[in-house]
Amino acid sequence: MALGHRSQIKRERNAQKDTRPSAKLSYARMSVQKACFVLDAIRGKDVQTALAIVTYNPRYASSVIEKLLRSAIANAENNNGMNAENLYVEECYANKGPTMKRIKARAQGRAYRIEKRMSHITIVLNER
Repeated sequence: MALGHRSQIKRERNAQKDTRPSAKLSYARMSVQKACFVLDAIRGKDVQTALAIVTYNPRYASSVIEKLLRSAIANAENNNGMNAENLYVEECYANKGPTMKRIKARAQGRAYRIEKRMSHITIVLNER
């Protein structure tokens, strides 16, 4: 038996929905480990400090995460009406995505597998 009418179930599900501003990048062409080096550096920092960290970080992941962080800030300002000066990075994590498997030719007719890993990166902001 159903718990209630379909609209009632949807209303209850939407009431439990997370209202914090966030941005997600799916299928980023970098491994989770490489993305986490940069994400660990900005976790818990306010957005101005986090932007400064990713701007001057020499890793490739930092340029991708900078764009994602700017998107999360824009989401907070436009969708939630939050002030950018009060925002901080509450959560940021990278989950494993699919792996592209490629072959590299080796000596004597052998073939080695190359795994090109992908990740799903999420940044969640909140107001202080």
